[in-house]
Amino acid sequence: MERVTFSIPGYSVVASSGEWPEMYSSYCEHALLVEELDLSAAACERSFFAVTPGDRAWPSLVVLQHYEPSGYGFHPGILIVPETSLVFIGAGARLLAYCMEPEPRRLWEDKADVGFWSWAVHEDVVLMSAELELAAWTNRGRKLWSTFADPPWHYRVDGQLVTLTACGGDESVFSLTDGPARAR
Repeated sequence: MERVTFSIPGYSVVASSGEWPEMYSSYCEHALLVEELDLSAAACERSFFAVTPGDRAWPSLVVLQHYEPSGYGFHPGILIVPETSLVFIGAGARLLAYCMEPEPRRLWEDKADVGFWSWAVHEDVVLMSAELELAAWTNRGRKLWSTFADPPWHYRVDGQLVTLTACGGDESVFSLTDGPARAR
């Protein structure tokens, strides 16, 4: 089992993949919200996140899930936006968002096109990269846009402009908040 712990201003996180965390039952006993997703799914990878606000001894939010695809660049990821108390989690094709204040609650569940890669923040916009998709939400969790990305692809953000370079070097430039004209 791989286990990672880290802290950002106002929050600490325990994350692991593989087997159940040793203290899973204790985390669940003390958490305000526990989500167990697709635990009966066979032959899938498992991810675990426990999010603790700075004023608590135990996590407020515990998320355990089976996910696919896994491996080959498809690894779970978490992004916390302290200014808005939002938590974004991606694993496999599943995307989740939680508001942590006043108590944790799920805002939404979405799906990444094929499989989740990573989260990034640019000013007040959260970007999600997936195998075939680049998508954006506000730092308060409202979806702004989503667009197809032909692999292999990458993007860069310069101020309020996103440059998406797709397979073969085709580039499109569009607004960070408005997205491409062809957004789906």
